[in-house]
Amino acid sequence: MTVSVPEFVGEWLHAEAVDRAVYQRIMREWMSRDALPGNPVARLETGELTVPEFERLLAAELITTNGAKIDENGLLKRMFGGATPDPAMVELVRKARAAGLHTALLSNSWGEGYPKELLIELFDTVVISGRIGLRKPDERIYRHTLDQIGVEASRAVFFDDAPLNVDAARAVGMHAFRHTTADDTRAHLATLGVNP
Repeated sequence: MTVSVPEFVGEWLHAEAVDRAVYQRIMREWMSRDALPGNPVARLETGELTVPEFERLLAAELITTNGAKIDENGLLKRMFGGATPDPAMVELVRKARAAGLHTALLSNSWGEGYPKELLIELFDTVVISGRIGLRKPDERIYRHTLDQIGVEASRAVFFDDAPLNVDAARAVGMHAFRHTTADDTRAHLATLGVNP
């Protein structure tokens, strides 16, 4: 639902002179298919770690190219400062809901910086990982979301930018596609006969 994550994170890396290779290594260790259970990202996304606790852990791992210390206070707010809703996706979801489709947001949370008014406007159901103690790709969060919606998996369509999450949604029986752009998402919906 946001503009490109690599783009806004890249802007933050540049602005704070964070060593990109070190950041990417940490994210691979904490977010890849091979990430150890109980890693800091998993603990943040399930609400086990608070944002300040996570920021302290992340800041301790990061280095800068200019030798400056990473300020842990407000680190995620700065990192996600460019995370604005993608206007094309907002319009697509708005049209889908207006066409009578039940819309849902399933998000792995890195804090509570969600635009509440926009969520209320766009989604019938909102599931935030940190609020329920589960995260994608755990199959239980998909089943929880389906229960909240009141629909069988085979009647649900799921989009995510992470292939791991798409694979997990397929494993529970959902139609699932990797999101790249609003146009691609619209095209995937059309293959299912959905044309908002």
